[in-house]
Amino acid sequence: MTDHKATGIQATDRVADKVARRGFLVGGAALLAAGCTSNEPSAAPGSAAPAPAPAASGNDQPGTKVVIGFSAPAADHGWIAAIAKNAEATAKQYTDVEFKPVEPTNDINQQISAVESLIAAKVGALVMLPNDGQQLNQVARQATDAGIPVINLDRVFPDKLAYRTWIGGDNYGMGVAAGHFIGKQLKDKGVANPVIVEIQGIATLPLTQDRSKGFADALKTYGFSVTAKQDAKFTVETGNQVAASLLQAHKKIDALWNHDDDQGVGVLAAIKEAGRDEFVMVGGAGSLNAMKEIQSGSSVLRATVTYSPTMASSAIKLARLIAQGKGMSDLVENQVPQSITLASETITKENVEKYLPLGFES
Repeated sequence: MTDHKATGIQATDRVADKVARRGFLVGGAALLAAGCTSNEPSAAPGSAAPAPAPAASGNDQPGTKVVIGFSAPAADHGWIAAIAKNAEATAKQYTDVEFKPVEPTNDINQQISAVESLIAAKVGALVMLPNDGQQLNQVARQATDAGIPVINLDRVFPDKLAYRTWIGGDNYGMGVAAGHFIGKQLKDKGVANPVIVEIQGIATLPLTQDRSKGFADALKTYGFSVTAKQDAKFTVETGNQVAASLLQAHKKIDALWNHDDDQGVGVLAAIKEAGRDEFVMVGGAGSLNAMKEIQSGSSVLRATVTYSPTMASSAIKLARLIAQGKGMSDLVENQVPQSITLASETITKENVEKYLPLGFES
């Protein structure tokens, strides 16, 4: 037990160093974005959205000037930081877009007040990632009632009258992708009755429950089930603590799925400190850090399933099209769809090169 505590202290110190470095990276990226005056995004991996491809219908040609309001939670981890960064970078690609972000916050009441200020400013469209869809539903409804089209990003509002279009990732699909990767790996190795561990984000969130359900449903097709699961609150520190606890409780593990690559920094630190490598691990979201671990070929992390913050770039594009009365050039319909769900893709050593430009720093 004493050795385990000492190991935990070492892991915590290393995680603290990682958090400090990560804060510098996020802050530096934010400053870089704020100081950029060009309409062309940076080419650094994960630092900006890709430049818009020419559309056959001329959708990317300058049109009516649009002011797009933007509200999201505070960038307290890499994925959220990338959301804000991608949104700003994409807006700067268009000369007909004025990007009007409000102060990011994790306080519900402050986000409501910030969105109310955008409504009062009569922005042409509003892209909003709510801290909580249920609690922010009313202010989103106020915006749509005021004639402002709301593009609901990721965490969905329960009232469809509160938004014009929703765009987000496939949480259930993430679980399915992770379950199939692990299921096939274990079947190919001929493993019977495997010990499968799951580290969730925040267990009470519907998105987490969807991920877990998809994972369980996919594993069931191979005759497998989850042995133990615990939530790690989407933080590096808690990821480290939960992983250390699960590793101590299970002397042998065959597979581990960690829902979130940001908290995965702590999970991997705990695994390395414990000197465990007998299992295959799958991550979630598609961070640059995770991709580099996969690329190395020397880590237990063999794959990650995407939940890409590039969705913020797409949300800005959709807001612009809707405000200008345009549709999507590759669709027959005249209007932008009401709902767009992005596929969860599986990144492995075989295809990681293709995904590196889309990765985000944890």
